[in-house]
Amino acid sequence: MEEQIEFRHWDELIPDALGLIFINLSLQEVLTVIPSVCKSWRKAVTGPYCWQEVDIEEWSSRCQPHHLDRMLRMLITRSSGSLRKLCVSGLHNDSIFSFITENAGSLQTLRVRRSEMSDSVVERAAGRLSTISFLDLSYCGKIGARALEAIGRHCKLLVTLCRNMHPLDAAGKLLQDDEANAIATTMPRLKRLEMAYHLISTESVMNILAGCPQLELLDLRGCWDVKLDSQLMKEKFPKVKVLGPFVMDYYEMDDWDDDCSDYSDNSEYLAWEFEMGDYDDYDIYDGMWHDDEGRFEELELRFYEGNGEEAGILGWPQSP
Repeated sequence: MEEQIEFRHWDELIPDALGLIFINLSLQEVLTVIPSVCKSWRKAVTGPYCWQEVDIEEWSSRCQPHHLDRMLRMLITRSSGSLRKLCVSGLHNDSIFSFITENAGSLQTLRVRRSEMSDSVVERAAGRLSTISFLDLSYCGKIGARALEAIGRHCKLLVTLCRNMHPLDAAGKLLQDDEANAIATTMPRLKRLEMAYHLISTESVMNILAGCPQLELLDLRGCWDVKLDSQLMKEKFPKVKVLGPFVMDYYEMDDWDDDCSDYSDNSEYLAWEFEMGDYDDYDIYDGMWHDDEGRFEELELRFYEGNGEEAGILGWPQSP
């Protein structure tokens, strides 16, 4: 009697199950090989289950501005409102920041370092960031106290704020306590605050400590005008770990989980050729993959690994 051979119908798996499989593949395979296998696999890699967490910080630091805008619009559109984490560097205008916030209904972590959005757009968009718990606005030179105050008023779940600056930004300038005071008066739930190389006074730091009673870590490295009394800190704020103002050569942060870790792929650049098929969004983004200044290898994909509770909202079937 002949043995019956069972064939598994991989093309019939539901999208979130396929996403868990595709996470074991290289990025190049996900973007070039998988879409050409069959329509169901192509649908899976262009659907929301593959785009709930996106980290393109390394890639965005090298790419052309118009490539970055188009990439973000593509990925955020694919997320279909389910984007939970976005890490990117160097937003070049208010328009793309506004677009991000318009699709931030599920966003919990936002890292937009070295970006050029203005106070006014942050004030207008802050109300759409109410679900944020981690926010990194380091090296964003065009925003100030107005933006931080708006964020504090609207982002009540915020527990981590990174607002580090470059040492050259502080050179030869007077004390500027307005940002510190905005934080102290509007962000009482902060547990971690980074303000390296800010021009702030000891008084404004004490205001932060008083206004943020849940604070556990305060990074003041490079804030040279701050003089804290160690004995007073031990007595009044024993749970707060303060770094600085003196800058150490190295600090081990093992006790703190980075919400957006830097991603780097050391392999050589590959000029990938994309399978475009029936999906229009591939051809309009094709040019950016071949730019030596914006190596697409640096882009990190993170796949959905939840229990499928949001499936009904997104229109996808739940996991078995």
